[in-house]
Amino acid sequence: MSDDNQLFVPPSFVALFHDARGRLQAPKEQVLARYELCADLAQLLVEQAQILYHREAPSEAVVLRQIHQGLAAEGGPVTPAEAQWVTQRLAELLNWPSPELLPIAPGQ
Repeated sequence: MSDDNQLFVPPSFVALFHDARGRLQAPKEQVLARYELCADLAQLLVEQAQILYHREAPSEAVVLRQIHQGLAAEGGPVTPAEAQWVTQRLAELLNWPSPELLPIAPGQ
């Protein structure tokens, strides 16, 4: 993201912070910090997702949708857009198909 930081922030994540004209709407440092949080969160959820799948969920898609719903809930650690990105990254890390994620209505 910046010349002095060697961490690569994928375009899919940076896009969360662009406006309709493609202009970055947050400082680069903030985008980098949010990316680090979301990437770490996806890594931390790998084991939890596997446990849920093997113990109680009928499918990988159900596990991912439940995790997405929890992440996108009001007052959570990430924004709804970040929750979707984390869930998609989690699916990649698990090598599971990424399910269609419905937007979470405010207050749910």
